[in-house]
Amino acid sequence: MIYRDVLHDNMGAEAGTDALRQLLRSPPIYRLLTRCSLAFVCAAIICVLSFGGSPIDMWISGACACCLQYLGLNAANKSSMYANVYEISVSIIVAFVARGLSSIPGNLFCYSAISSAGVVVILPGFTVLTSALELMSRNIFCGSVRIVYAIIYTLFLGFGLTIGSDLYLVVDRRARHAYYRGNTPQDTIYTHGKFTMVNGTTPLISLSGTLAQGNSSELINIVKGCNRDPSWSWFKQPLPWWTLFFLVPIYSTCSSLSNLQAWNQWQLLVMVSFSCCAYAANRAISTVLPGRTDIVSAAGAFVIGSLGNIYSRVVRGTAFTSMVTGVLFLVPSGIAQGGGLTQTYHSSAEQYSGGFSLALRMISVAAGVTIGLFVSQVIVYLFGSRKNAAHFAF
Repeated sequence: MIYRDVLHDNMGAEAGTDALRQLLRSPPIYRLLTRCSLAFVCAAIICVLSFGGSPIDMWISGACACCLQYLGLNAANKSSMYANVYEISVSIIVAFVARGLSSIPGNLFCYSAISSAGVVVILPGFTVLTSALELMSRNIFCGSVRIVYAIIYTLFLGFGLTIGSDLYLVVDRRARHAYYRGNTPQDTIYTHGKFTMVNGTTPLISLSGTLAQGNSSELINIVKGCNRDPSWSWFKQPLPWWTLFFLVPIYSTCSSLSNLQAWNQWQLLVMVSFSCCAYAANRAISTVLPGRTDIVSAAGAFVIGSLGNIYSRVVRGTAFTSMVTGVLFLVPSGIAQGGGLTQTYHSSAEQYSGGFSLALRMISVAAGVTIGLFVSQVIVYLFGSRKNAAHFAF
């Protein structure tokens, strides 16, 4: 609001600077316990929305996010030394706990859902988005610095999750044996020889080597990286589709409040409504084009960008604050389209390639969101008065 007043000459630059200083010195509008509770709800809901978690997975991921938020707001702010290793330490702890719980016999917990949702609070989605917007605005220096920082940050986050998982497997020998035994099919048939690929009666290519043929029945029960046998109890199954109608608004509300939006303002309802519309577009496109994180994110960003710019042009509201919740909602949804934050790797080389693939997915999501926002702004301001400022703040 200060930025908007200065931009429209309702406030001078010096008065705006003083107002910003006073705003930065003021304490948060919510207490530490409230913000930790909001992180708990956000992680618990995103676990079942985007990462295929079950009703018992959501409680564990919420508890991990609550502890993560407490360490970030309390310990990291008090100790500059711990702040440097905060993200790495919490990702190791979350992965360690998730791997330990997933090793309990009976398939009670899903490692992928708990670990991915547990660290969703510290995903650098906003940093990647800001860097992409700066690069699109030809602000090369700031955009390059931010995008490199976000990539390295994402690599550290992925490696921290891998270290935490492997650390538990080193401690628990039984879990390590069960882990490698579960990732190796027991009924695989190996055939050695020369194989010819045929298109009708015309041979295309000949290969020599070993052909492995296994039973893929278990892959049918995999839901976003989690094994979900239909014969299991309800508390080990994903939530039904109709729960989205109240889970998405609750998540959007808690996400807005965690970004320190006041609960008694009209702006909160606008933010939640736009976020729900963006998720609906994201979900619809992901059904038509599964696995395309860039196109899915661009579609959701186009919807929320159009709504935000129309709201700014017609109602004279602030487009940035009305869209920021929906944009941040698209980041974990886009990451989940690419397989989540955690995957299975058997060698150090594959672990590093997995970390780089996570960073590339983050860039793909940010690129899609940026393109969607810019296209929506161009279409909304194509006729009538032109938008000659505040392009960077989408």
